[in-house]
Amino acid sequence: MSVVQPVFETPDDEIDQLANTLSRQIQKWAPEEGLTPTAVPGLELVRANSSLTNCIGSTVYDPSLCLIAQGSKRIWLGDREIDYGPLSCMVSAVHLPVLGKVTEASAERPYLGLKLAVDAQEVTALVLELGEGLGEMEERECAETACGLGRVQAEKGLVDALLRLVSLLDSPQDIRILAPLVRREIFYRALVGEIGLHMRKFAVADTQTHRISRVIAVLKDRFTEPLRVRELAAMVNMSESSLFHSFKQVTRMSPVQFQKKLRLHEARRLMLAEGMEAATASFRVGYGSPSHFSREYSRLFGVPPRTDVSKLRGELPQTARA
Repeated sequence: MSVVQPVFETPDDEIDQLANTLSRQIQKWAPEEGLTPTAVPGLELVRANSSLTNCIGSTVYDPSLCLIAQGSKRIWLGDREIDYGPLSCMVSAVHLPVLGKVTEASAERPYLGLKLAVDAQEVTALVLELGEGLGEMEERECAETACGLGRVQAEKGLVDALLRLVSLLDSPQDIRILAPLVRREIFYRALVGEIGLHMRKFAVADTQTHRISRVIAVLKDRFTEPLRVRELAAMVNMSESSLFHSFKQVTRMSPVQFQKKLRLHEARRLMLAEGMEAATASFRVGYGSPSHFSREYSRLFGVPPRTDVSKLRGELPQTARA
């Protein structure tokens, strides 16, 4: 497994104060554990009051920018393990099924973070407007930048802009006018900062990530159907071998593994949210054999479906999204 070691830098006094203020704001507007929608379009806040030692949550990341204000967590994406902590900024350029676990949180100092949905059209407009201003960014496509999930330590300007976006919750009458302006600043600061290479993937059409995002969109819409790699490769003008290689670079898993995780995540949701029996859920998501479904479910989530659902219904809300 590829392990990305944490790069949690000690913030200077000014950015430390920004982080503390952001933590207080998130704590105020997210009084309960779990993911909390807000009045600011696209902005969600997350909170956990304990590390839940044995609780690994599952989710599918949407294209988004996330920041941890306080606490830390670990994410598993395919064969990649990522630790991130205070002021870690993460960008998910495509939809990605991940496992997540809060590793540092307590009632006195809860895990606090935020998630901001990224609109590709907004980012594209900024890239076009900046033009040559982004030309000096080094174009490299190593394993780290090729992955659809990027992580850096947030810079002061970005933290300040995110704080101002969250602070708009104190003046709801200003949200309609000011939120779009602050969002634009956030995306600008992300584009010109260290996370810029990942942000640009939202805007550049003829890139590996963009092609794989088109494949992912089809898989998300048709995950219950048999996988047809040849058709997917033809759709994005790639050979089957190139698609397999590129898909694994971006998602850290093969198309078959990706589809399997989508199916299992959806089955889990159906059992939790709709009270569906495991066998019924397995057929709904495309499995032909309940026993095969149970084996793969246990392999991913660690326990059989019924045990897992019973445990989750007695536990706190998931906090794997940010």
